[in-house]
Amino acid sequence: MTDSPPVSPETRRNRRTLILLVVLFFGAMLAAGALRFSGWRPDGMKNKGEMLSPYGDLRAYSPTLVNGAAYRWDANPRTWRIVVVPRDCDAVRRVACTELLGSLDKVWRLMGRHADRVHVLWAGAPPVSLVGLREVHLIRDDAGLRAGLTGLDASAGQGDAAWLVDPNGFVVLRYGPGFDPADLRSDLGRLLRIN
Repeated sequence: MTDSPPVSPETRRNRRTLILLVVLFFGAMLAAGALRFSGWRPDGMKNKGEMLSPYGDLRAYSPTLVNGAAYRWDANPRTWRIVVVPRDCDAVRRVACTELLGSLDKVWRLMGRHADRVHVLWAGAPPVSLVGLREVHLIRDDAGLRAGLTGLDASAGQGDAAWLVDPNGFVVLRYGPGFDPADLRSDLGRLLRIN
């Protein structure tokens, strides 16, 4: 019979350290997996707008500018579009439309060096002169546009909504009536950095 040599205190301490490291590693992996599959996401990774499912599809649609010229989706392959279909911007709603246009202009200016990759498509007549607002493209409000904008009917009578269209022509996010422009800016800024 052979006797095993006694285990030294240093060996015991090394074993405990190894076991502790394994428990910490797999415990952290287990906690991360539980958070991931429970649906929790950090605030910086959440969309502020409503993610559309299924996406609206404007790829086959060719918007027409109010002057009769065609607005081409594929002319600027990396351009994101903010589409707004405001209700009548008559004398009663002129102030609300002007504020919305001002907010969209502010969002565009806050994009900084990425601002040239963002167009605002305003369907219908603007409430004010567009001098100095080179990002705004006035398009005609027609059935093709309305068919691609998911949730357009849900916003009727409540205010003006906005949609974010990716460079390929898919309508990916919707911002409901009375949306906070900071939410749109946050989502758009993240998407421009990724793309």
